[in-house]
Amino acid sequence: MVNSERRAFVKQCVASIAFLAFPFKNITFTKGRISPEFKFRLPALPYAFNALEPYIDSATMQIHHSKHHQAYVDKLNTASWSGFEFSEHLSALCKQINETSPAIIRNNLGGHYNHSLFWNLLSAQPDVLPAEFSRRLNAEFGSFEAFKTQFSEAALKHFGSGWCWLILTENGRFKICTTPNQDNPLMGIAQVKGKPLLALDLWEHAYYLKYQNRRAEYIQNWFSIVKWSTCEALLNGMEV
Repeated sequence: MVNSERRAFVKQCVASIAFLAFPFKNITFTKGRISPEFKFRLPALPYAFNALEPYIDSATMQIHHSKHHQAYVDKLNTASWSGFEFSEHLSALCKQINETSPAIIRNNLGGHYNHSLFWNLLSAQPDVLPAEFSRRLNAEFGSFEAFKTQFSEAALKHFGSGWCWLILTENGRFKICTTPNQDNPLMGIAQVKGKPLLALDLWEHAYYLKYQNRRAEYIQNWFSIVKWSTCEALLNGMEV
């Protein structure tokens, strides 16, 4: 299989997985209200709880997914959505968050989107860095190792809970940034805006059982399970 065919095949597979993980079809959205039968739901993991060991332990994955992420979904389903224009994509909802948005929506929509993306950016099997994505990283940062160093430094320096991102900015550049709590770069309140291509959860519940206060070790090991084909699919237009 030639490289172009392989990239197209990978893109199709990733998009299919994403659709299965985030099914919003057959839902009727109405501006300013949400239909009584609509419910956000927790997406299934595309792997077993223990599949990411030894980098992320089974207990952490189970608690992180079935407790923390589920809590964001449950709280989101109690929110009043007056003034929101609904979409089948969580990303489109995130873009409507501004300074006046209710905290229950800002925090829990962010938590739902961020984690839904995060799960699909992890792989139980080593993933090859796609050629085009690698070229873009090299063009922006000089090399993959330079990108890895800058991303790791940003994640390590971020104070408290939050996320570290690689985003595609409006002018088509790759950029590293962080956000506090469950904010993300899609939101109108973000200091640096863009489409997320890569996301690292910096909340302690994502790593504390295994790593305790060793965030640097968590970050280093996380690079061993990144699903780079999902990053490329996001670059090529996939939405969450």
